[in-house]
Amino acid sequence: GGPSEVIGRVSRKVWCMSRAAESSAPQEEPSTTRKREGDCGCAILDFLRSLVGGGPSEDVDAKIRKMGGDFGPFEEKMRGDGLGDAAVAAFKNSYEALVGGASGMIPESEISPAAGVVKLEDVTVGDGSKYLERTVVLKLNGGLGTSMGLDYAKSLLSVKGADTFLDLTAKQIMGMRETLGSNVRFTLMNSFATSGDTMAFLKKKYPALAADPNLEFVQNKVPKIDIETLKPALWPTKPSVEWCPPGHGDLYAALVGSGKMDALLAAGVEYMFVSNSDNLGATLDLKLLSHFAASKAPFMMEVCERTANDKKGGHLAVRNKDKQLILREAAQCPDEDEDKFQDITTHKYFNTNNLWIHLPSLKKLLNDSNGIVPLPMIKNKKTVDPKDDASTKVYQLETAMGAAIECFKGASAVVVPRTRFAPVKKCNDLLLLRSDAYVVKDAIPVLADGLQEAPQVSLDSKKYKLVQQLEACLLNGGAPSLKACTKLKVTGEVRFSAKNVFKGEVTIKNDSAEPKTLPPGTYENTTVDLTAAPGLGPLKVTALKTAPIDGQKPGTSGLRKKTKVFTEGLYLHNFVQATLSAVEASGSDLKTMTLLVGGDGRYYNDEATQVIVKIAAANGVRRIWVAKDGIASTPAISALIRERGPRWQTCFGAFLLTASHNPGGPDEDFGIKYNGENGGPAPEKLTDLIFANTKSIATVKCCEAFPAIDWTKLGSTVVEASDDSAVVCVDVIDTITPYLDLLKTVFDFDELKKLLQRKDFSLVFDAMHGVTGPYARSLFVDCLGLPKSCLINAIPKDDFGGHHADPNLTYAVDLTAKMGIDKTGRPVPGATKVPSFGAASDGDGDRNMIVGANFFVTPSDSLAVLAAHADCIPFFKNQGGLKAVARSMPTSGAVDLVAKKLNLALFETPTGWKFFGNLMDSKALFGGTDYTPLMCGEESFGTGSDHVREKDGLFAVLAWLSVLASYNNADASKPLVTVKDVVEDHWKTYGRSYYCRYDYEGVDKAKATEMMDAMTAATAENTGKGILGYTIATADVFGYVDPVDNSVSKNQGIRFLMTDGSRVVFRLSGTAGSGATVRLYIEKYDPTVLDKHVSEVVDDLVKVAMSLSKLPEYTGRNEPTVIT
Repeated sequence: GGPSEVIGRVSRKVWCMSRAAESSAPQEEPSTTRKREGDCGCAILDFLRSLVGGGPSEDVDAKIRKMGGDFGPFEEKMRGDGLGDAAVAAFKNSYEALVGGASGMIPESEISPAAGVVKLEDVTVGDGSKYLERTVVLKLNGGLGTSMGLDYAKSLLSVKGADTFLDLTAKQIMGMRETLGSNVRFTLMNSFATSGDTMAFLKKKYPALAADPNLEFVQNKVPKIDIETLKPALWPTKPSVEWCPPGHGDLYAALVGSGKMDALLAAGVEYMFVSNSDNLGATLDLKLLSHFAASKAPFMMEVCERTANDKKGGHLAVRNKDKQLILREAAQCPDEDEDKFQDITTHKYFNTNNLWIHLPSLKKLLNDSNGIVPLPMIKNKKTVDPKDDASTKVYQLETAMGAAIECFKGASAVVVPRTRFAPVKKCNDLLLLRSDAYVVKDAIPVLADGLQEAPQVSLDSKKYKLVQQLEACLLNGGAPSLKACTKLKVTGEVRFSAKNVFKGEVTIKNDSAEPKTLPPGTYENTTVDLTAAPGLGPLKVTALKTAPIDGQKPGTSGLRKKTKVFTEGLYLHNFVQATLSAVEASGSDLKTMTLLVGGDGRYYNDEATQVIVKIAAANGVRRIWVAKDGIASTPAISALIRERGPRWQTCFGAFLLTASHNPGGPDEDFGIKYNGENGGPAPEKLTDLIFANTKSIATVKCCEAFPAIDWTKLGSTVVEASDDSAVVCVDVIDTITPYLDLLKTVFDFDELKKLLQRKDFSLVFDAMHGVTGPYARSLFVDCLGLPKSCLINAIPKDDFGGHHADPNLTYAVDLTAKMGIDKTGRPVPGATKVPSFGAASDGDGDRNMIVGANFFVTPSDSLAVLAAHADCIPFFKNQGGLKAVARSMPTSGAVDLVAKKLNLALFETPTGWKFFGNLMDSKALFGGTDYTPLMCGEESFGTGSDHVREKDGLFAVLAWLSVLASYNNADASKPLVTVKDVVEDHWKTYGRSYYCRYDYEGVDKAKATEMMDAMTAATAENTGKGILGYTIATADVFGYVDPVDNSVSKNQGIRFLMTDGSRVVFRLSGTAGSGATVRLYIEKYDPTVLDKHVSEVVDDLVKVAMSLSKLPEYTGRNEPTVIT
C-alpha cells in the first residue's frame, strides 16, 4: 500500500504492543488514543525517513512505498509480455495479500472438519447423457513437473509401458466419444512452457484431436518475486526462469482472458468438468454430471476419504464464521497445527482436484468480484532458478482452483471412489503406477485385481526426488512387482529390476555413498541391508561438480574453439554432459541404442574420446562405437548412423570430434558437434536445448574408473559392474568399409574403372593430411585399381602437416601445383605432365575441390554441372531422376538455371547443412512433400545428396568421374573429353555466373559486428540507390521460413541485389576457432561472354562492396585472406 497505510499499520501495531506492556495504565478516551496513535505514527515516519535517506522535507513517498510493496513494476513486466487484464488483476490480488501481511495460513482454530458429505454410491439420479451437449471436459496441462526434475510437459512422461499421460487422456476422450455416441467437448489448459510440446505430440499421434481449433487455451504466467526487495526477480543469464505458472487457480483468469469462457457460454455450454492431466482416473462420469446438474450447485468438488498416503495433502473443511466449505492446502497450515492437519480421522476428506463448475454461476461471480475469483494466496519460497540452489531467493505466488469452493455460496462436495484419483506428484507415485499394482483398463489405470488399497511406497526423498534418479535405478526400465506388497520403504540409493518381487512390508536400505543393486528374487516381510554389498565398480558414477562456462553455444557446425580452451578444466565435459542431457530429454533412448564417436584425427581427439566414453557410460549408454584410430570422416559418420546395423544396435547419434577445415594442433583449433538419429547435424531445437543446459549445468556424470579404450585395434571391450547389474560394450569399428559399401550403391564402379583405365586419363587426389587419406586409399587404390602414387598427403596427421586442411586455391597448394593452376585459378604457363583430373578434401572429409588440367571449377559451377548430369549417376537415375536441388543463399545462382530448364524444385536456404537435411527428411520425418532424390551444395566447397545427411567430399569426386565417364566411355578411341570441356559446354547451354568469395579471417569480432549492423540499418536507404554504375534493386537481410517445419531463421546475411541480376552478399561466419571471418560474395551473370577470368568481370562489384560496407575502415584489412 501507500505510505499512509504502511504508517497506519505499523503505528497501530506499536500502540497495541505498548498497551499490552502498560497493563496498569488507565483506560484512555478514544480521542486520546487517536492522538497517541498519531504521535507514534509521526515518530515512525521520521524513523522510516532515516532508513530510506533524506530529511523530513524530502519526498520519500516512492521509497516508503517500495518498503510496503509496489505493484507497478510487476504490471509493467506482465503487460510487456502480452498478459491481459484478467491475468494482471488476479496476480495483483495475490501480491497485495502478500505485501499486506497476509500469511495465507488457515489455523485449526478457524475451521471445523467437514461432515455429512454425500457419497456418490448413495446418489440416485437420472440419465446424464442429456447434459452432454452442454458439457465440456477440461484437462489442466500447464505443469512441467519441475519438482520431479522435468523440464518438459509433465503429461509427456511415460507412466505405463510406452504410454504417457497424454496418450491415455487422448485414448480416454476418443473412447468416450465412441462409447457415448457424442462429440464430447474437450479442451486443454496449457501453459507457456507446455503448449508447443503438447500440440506437436498430439498432431503427430492423434491428428483428429489436434485438428480441433478449440483444443487449447494457454494459462497465464506470473513474475517471481525477489524476497529481499519484493520486486520482480531478475536472472539475466536465463530470463525464462523469472516467470512461473500461477498455479491451477489461474484457470478462472485464463478462461476469461482467453475468451474461452464467453465462447463456451455462447455455444450453450453450462457444465465444465476440470481435472489434472496427471490424474488418469478423472473421466467424464455421467452419474456425477447428472448429480451436479440436478443439485443446482454452482460448484462441486470431488473428494476422497484420506488414507495414510494422503495425510500431507490438502483437505476439505468448514470455516467456522460462516459455515462455508473451504479447502486448506499444506502450505496454508501453520506448523503448530501440522498434527491436526495430518490427522485423517479428524479431517477425513481430501480434494482430488476433480471439479465441476456451473459456468453461468462462474460468470456471475466474476462480475460481482471485479473480474476475479478472490482466491486465497499460497506463498512458496523457492530459488529463481530451480536447478541452482545458490540463485536468488524468491516467492512464487500461487492459487489453487479448488479453493474457489469458498467463493461460491451453495458450493458442494461429493465423496467418490478411489479409482477417480490416481495422480503422480512424486516418484513414489510414479513407481507405484508403473508397477503391476496398477493395470490399464479402457485407458484408465486401476488397481490390479484383488487390491483394495494401493501399497504405501516411501522412497528416499533425496535419492529419488527426480524422475531421472528413479529411472536410473530401474534396470532396463523395469519396475519391481508391488501387487502383493503393503508397504515398501527405501533409504539410500537402491537399483531395482522387474525381477524383484515384494510382498508384505519390505524395507531396503543402503547407507553407502554409491548405489547398490538389489539381487533378483522375492522379498517378503523383510529388511534388506545392501550397505556392504558390491557396488558398480568401474561403472560407478561420480558427480563432478562444475559450473556454467561462457561461450558454449553450438553453431551450424558444432562448437569450435582453440584446443587450449577445450583442454582447460571441465570445458569439454560440460558440453558433452549438456548434449547427452538434451538428447535424452528430446526422446532418444540412450540405454538401448548406440552412441558413435569419431573424428578427423586432429590433436586432442584421443583424450577427448576417452572423456566422452566415460561420460556416456555414466549417463546410461550401454553400447558405444569408437572409430578405429579415431578416424571417421563426417560423411562416413552420417552413413554409419543411418546404415550400420543390426537394427537393435541402431545409433541414436554421434559425437564428431572435428573443426572441419580449420587448422589443428595444440595451438590451433578443436571442435565437437553432435549428429542425430537421421545422420545429420543436430536441429536448432536440440542445439538450443544444449546451449540452455550449458548455462545451468552444475554436475557432470562420469565413470572415472572406466578403463581406457585402445582404439588402434578392432574389437570389443566389455566393462561389467562389480554387482553384475550393468554391462557397457565399447566396439572399435571400421568406418571405411561400410561407407564405401554405401558409395558402391550410389555409383557404377564398373563404369568408373573404364574411365580410369584409359591411357589418356590420370587422377590425383590430395587428402591434405586429413581424415580422407585412408578412405581414398581404399577407394582409389583397393577398389578402383589406381596406383598409390595418385594420392598425395594421404596419411592423417594431428596437425594436418602444419597446413590448413581447407581445399581451396589458397591452401591446396600441392594439388594446384600438380594441376598447373595458380592461387587465382589461372593456368600456369609451361606446366607439364598435368593430370587429367584432380581433387582435394578437407580435414573431416566433407568438402571438395575439383580441378581439371590447368582448369579450376568453382563450387557453384560444380553443383550446377552435376545437377545437369545427374542421370549418369545410378542413385538418381534409378529413382526416376533428380527431383530437387538446393543451394545456400551465398552460393551462385548457376544451379537455378539448371533447375528452371529441367523443371526441378529449387530451394535457397541459409548456410548450414541442416537446412538441406530437413528437405531430405521432409516426408520421412515430417510427413510432408518428398523432395528426394535431391542434390545440394554450398559455395564453401560442399556438395552432397540424400544418400547421407552431410556434405560429402568423395561423393563429389565420384560424381564428377561419373560425368566424365558418361562422355568418354562410349568410344575410348575418341579424344578425352576433359573437365574444362564439360564446364565450357555447360556455360554455352546455361550462360556463366561469374562468382568469387573473399574471406577476411581473424578480424575483430566487435568491429565486424558493428560493420554488419551499420549495413543492416541502411538497407532501406540503400534500396534504389545508384553506385558506381549499378542500381541496387533490393538491399535486405536474408531470412528463411523452412518449408518443412516452418521454423524461421533470421539474420542470415546482408544482400545487395542489383537491377542487372548481380549480387553482393556479406556474412559473418561462426566456424572459425577465434576471431570472426567476414565473407564477401560477388556474382555477375553473363549469357554470352564466357571466357574471361572472374576478376576481370567482378572487380567493379568488389569496389561497390567496399564502398557499401566500409570494410577497410572497420577491419583494417585492404586484402582478403583467401580468394575463392
